[in-house]
Formats: sequence, C-alpha cells, structure tokens
Amino acid sequence: MDKIAVLIPCYNEAITIGKVINDFKSVLPEAIIYVYDNNSTDGTDKIAEKSGGGVIVRHEYRQGKGNVVRSMFRQIDAECYLMVDGDDTYEADNAREMCDLILQHKADMVIGDRLSSTYFTENKRPFHNCGNRLVRFLINIIFDGSVKDIMTGYRAFSRPFVKSFPILSKGFEIETEMTIHSLDKNFLLKEIVVGYRDRREGSISKLNTVKDGIKVLKTIITLFRDYKPMLFFGLIGTIFEVFAVVFFVPIFITYFETGLVPKFPTLIVLSAVCVAGFLMYVCGIICEVIVKKHRQLFEVLMSQNGLF
Repeated sequence: MDKIAVLIPCYNEAITIGKVINDFKSVLPEAIIYVYDNNSTDGTDKIAEKSGGGVIVRHEYRQGKGNVVRSMFRQIDAECYLMVDGDDTYEADNAREMCDLILQHKADMVIGDRLSSTYFTENKRPFHNCGNRLVRFLINIIFDGSVKDIMTGYRAFSRPFVKSFPILSKGFEIETEMTIHSLDKNFLLKEIVVGYRDRREGSISKLNTVKDGIKVLKTIITLFRDYKPMLFFGLIGTIFEVFAVVFFVPIFITYFETGLVPKFPTLIVLSAVCVAGFLMYVCGIICEVIVKKHRQLFEVLMSQNGLF
C-alpha cells in the first residue's frame, strides 16, 4: 500500500502534464504519481512515461472523468489519495498540507477551494463562474452544507472515503457526486484555500459550459431524489396539493353560495391532482425508510471491513 498516491486524470494535456508531474514530485517526493490517460491523441501518455521514477502511467479507455476516477479508486491502494487535474491550473504548494490533514486523520476529504482565492479573476468564462455559484448554492441548501467550492478538481481523500464511494457519474459531474456523498455519509470535510491560474496558452478546456452544466444540474436533481427522498417527493406533493386547493376554492365558494357545482371537469382533475400529491408523500415516506436502512447498512459494513 502506498502512503501517498497522487492521481492525475488526463485527456490531451501534453502541454502541461510534464510540469504538473515535476511540481508534485518536488513537493511530495515520497509519493507515487499515477497518470491515467483517457484516450489522449496528443502524446500525453508518452510525455508522462518519460518523467522518470515514481511515475506510473495507466490507461482508461472509457471516455469521461468519472470513468477515470472509478478505475483509479478501484485499482490503487494508499493511505492518502491526492487528486489533481493535469492542466496545471492548481498550484502544488498546498499538496503537503492537504495530505497531512488526511494522514493525521483530521479529514476524510480535503477540498482545494479555488473560489475563495483567484478563480473569479483568473477564469475568463463568465458562465462557468455563474455555474459554480449556482451549484454551490443548490447543494448547500439541499444537503445542509457549507462547502465553498463544490466542483474543484483538487482534492485529497482518506482510504475509507475512496473505498466506500460508489461512483455513478461518467463525466465531469464526478466532483458534485463526491461532495454530496461526503455530506450524506457524514464524512469529515476540510477546505483549504488554494491558488488557481487559468489554462496556459494552447491548453484547451474539455468542459462544455451548457452541456456539462446541464449534466451537473441533472446529477444534483437525481442525487437529491436518491439521498433526500422525503424532501424531494414532499416538495412535489406540496406543489400538487397547493395547486389543487387554489383552484378548488372558487368552486367551493360557488357551491356554498348557490348549491351548484358549475365545473365538474375541473373538480375531477383537481381530485386527481390531490390524490397524486398524496401519493408523492407516500412515496417519500417509503423511500426515506429505505435510505435510512441503507445508511445503517453502510455504517455496519464500513465497521466490519475495518474502514472505520
């Protein structure tokens, strides 16, 4: 088992991968650096292979960062995992502090917070800035968190977190999924402010603002449903019930004044909406019981496997 494993997922980062490897070698000389190449066509893997000792290059042929992280977490055994992107946007200076928090058992996941430092001045894509703020707001509201940077790619993990994390995402939604999993399973989180710089000239971002933004929002909604079913279905049920009551009141007033029901079709539809709202509450209760039992089973299995 490695003491510290530096994980670098890469897709066409030939311009920067050499510098990233050297930077983290100098800060963490005892670490094993794993470069996972995700079908690069610019020779990223060849450059990484020439970086000397302490660097292991592997390939993940299923496209998408989530697939890469899944393979990393399954294949590598370490006491501390440090994950960083291969685009040289994160400074290596904070790596030692992040790893020490994990090794000293002061955190299960350390988040490198870009948004509190230079991100909004360095990043020239305004929609990315808005998207980061929106995702942060939604997750902190829904999951009762206080995380400042949800989508950072610079993180350190403990072995219990890595080996208990069920990865479902295939792409860049993986960071959002990590954060939600840690909040739901009550892992110990720490955030430290890290330096951030925009991509070097010639280095192209793989993120599509609209496409990947929609995927992230879809992931949040899906995990909201899966992790907080009572709240999720309860909100839908409340909307249905409020809708039914608002349109039922005029019918009831007319009936009270005249003894007649002038809008039978409307009354029938409202009755169906009211029943649907009630069923949403029932679904929420049933799913909430299942989720609670899953959390209990998670704690038992983690203890039995010696991860806690």
